[in-house]
Amino acid sequence: MTNKTLQDIINSSDTEVVTHLDPHGVLRVCINRPTRHNAFNDVVIRQLIHAFVSAKHDDAVRVVILQSEGKNFSSGADLHWMKSMAALDFEENKQDASELARLMHSIFTLPKPVITRIQDASYGGALGLIACSDIAIASQRSQFCLSEVKIGLMPAVISPYVSRAIGARAAQRYFMTAESFDADKALTLGLVHEVVASDDLDKAVDAIASKLLANGPNAVAQAKALAHHVANTPINAELIAYTVEQIANIRVSPEGQEGLSAFLEKRNAHWIKG
Repeated sequence: MTNKTLQDIINSSDTEVVTHLDPHGVLRVCINRPTRHNAFNDVVIRQLIHAFVSAKHDDAVRVVILQSEGKNFSSGADLHWMKSMAALDFEENKQDASELARLMHSIFTLPKPVITRIQDASYGGALGLIACSDIAIASQRSQFCLSEVKIGLMPAVISPYVSRAIGARAAQRYFMTAESFDADKALTLGLVHEVVASDDLDKAVDAIASKLLANGPNAVAQAKALAHHVANTPINAELIAYTVEQIANIRVSPEGQEGLSAFLEKRNAHWIKG
């Protein structure tokens, strides 16, 4: 697969999610439903779960880029799929929703950094994908909307992640109003980390991926877990003890020893390729 570009695979594939791992360890996971504005259904959710679970267990994967093909990032849940779900009973709907919850949790807890590349429209559940990622980069033309209440629903499964990203008060507003907001507002809210010109989107995403590849993979995984653990945690004796133990453990780890040695010896650490 690494002998082809992602676009080659997209062009030759009818798969709704395509993946491509480059020689540096960057895995691109691409939603490939441009004619449906990359709306997701049960098939897309299942294929995304498979991609992220596989990435978790593949040591060759260092960074994951979540992206989509076509004009829009994602219009959220496919309305035809949602209509079919409405015809099912409560227990069947719970089972279906649990798969979406599994996807969000798989992205959020992946012990590897996830960058989300956002172009143009992102609605509904797409904001969950963005909020679950570690770094989100949007084009200036991007528009966002938590649109669920417009059709009598609510953003339930994605709510923990969106609330964590933009804060409880902002989430309360946008969950209820379904207002659209632009990329600058998304940046102010904390939903995205960077806004760039559309023509610079790929360059900005690749630059972040390169920065991540320069760092120790275990250190990056532990830093992600650390950020999750300390968020909204009271600074008390228990948390202080936890942070002391974490730094002691990583200092004596093989990667920590290699990183310190490389720095002192003025050479590249072994995880830096090329």
